[in-house]
Amino acid sequence: MSHAMPKPATYVQTATERVHMGKAAADALLEEAEELDAKRVFMLVSRSLKQDTDEIEKIIKSLGSRFACAYDGMPAHGPRGAVLEATAAARDAKADLIVSVGGGSVTDAAKVMTLCLKHNLKTHEDMEPFHMFVNEDGAVINPDFEGPNVRAICVPTTLSGGEFNTLSGATDERIKLKQGYETRLMAPIAIVLDPAITRHTPEWLWLSTGVRALDHALETLGSLQSNYFCDSMAESALKLLSEGLQRVKTDPNDLDGRLKCQIGAWQSMIPVIAGVPMGISHATGHALGGTFNVPHGYTSCVMAPFALAFNEVANGERQRRISAALGQPQEAAHTVTDHLIRGLGMPRSLEEVGVKEADLPQLADAIMQDIWARTNPRQIDKAEQVVEFLKTAL
Repeated sequence: MSHAMPKPATYVQTATERVHMGKAAADALLEEAEELDAKRVFMLVSRSLKQDTDEIEKIIKSLGSRFACAYDGMPAHGPRGAVLEATAAARDAKADLIVSVGGGSVTDAAKVMTLCLKHNLKTHEDMEPFHMFVNEDGAVINPDFEGPNVRAICVPTTLSGGEFNTLSGATDERIKLKQGYETRLMAPIAIVLDPAITRHTPEWLWLSTGVRALDHALETLGSLQSNYFCDSMAESALKLLSEGLQRVKTDPNDLDGRLKCQIGAWQSMIPVIAGVPMGISHATGHALGGTFNVPHGYTSCVMAPFALAFNEVANGERQRRISAALGQPQEAAHTVTDHLIRGLGMPRSLEEVGVKEADLPQLADAIMQDIWARTNPRQIDKAEQVVEFLKTAL
């Protein structure tokens, strides 16, 4: 009997050392500040949390004399100007630890701030040598530079999962382009998953970013380049997220359901960090966000089931694992995910998020420039194929 050799794979650990699960943010952050001997803690926080709740005040009170300064109001997608302004405030405060409390833009900005502090970046021009770019040959170039020594701790309030990644984005508002920055020590040294603080997150944002996390797992299990470890992470993520999101939809005060969502989002990111490529759903999501300003969570709500249906001819056997993980092994994966997303009250068509049929050629061209269009399980060679796919989502 002949046996096929297993597919080799390597998982590289990030520089995150601790993840606190279910612990109050104020308690976990004091514990971390003491562990790291941080005496000048700079906080980058959601404006709505600071103005409309007492959550930030509770953290400041807990930190006591270790608290240095707080900056709120980071705009969506982390514009460079705001990142540089926040960095200047942290520099003036002599910050020795950056703490973010908020959604994806706040998380990303805090991570980029650690880079700005390390290299004393003060202007747009200073940031130019550090961001990733695509060269004339189409290769993605990631500049090599020394990582931060002032580290970040992230307290996420959505389910996007960026806190688990070394990669962060900041937008050059002059050219309206979001750019990536990546080095190992930009990953936060610790992450705090506090379900109680997420009760203030708007329902649509919590549920839609949860579907975004679900989509990481869907495209992992759909990928022909995954492995046993990543498949197992994705299956667990699907189970936790599907249960948790439905529980929180029913009862927003279900803290155990919220924590299941948070851990599911974490597990969904592990394959992405491990190098499992995503596919057409994520490629479309990037283009919908960048070109049509559709919230990232909504992009997966719309596209994930259509992507599964499109890819079924190429990975139908692997999609059976998706249906099983979502508790309906006899149903097609695209049908199960469609029912789940509709049950959460999320949009399920391009028209619902403002994209018309006349927009499809422009959207398809943007998708073809995304690296994950080329790693889709069903081969995509030209924009015309993408337009036909997008028509199914109208």
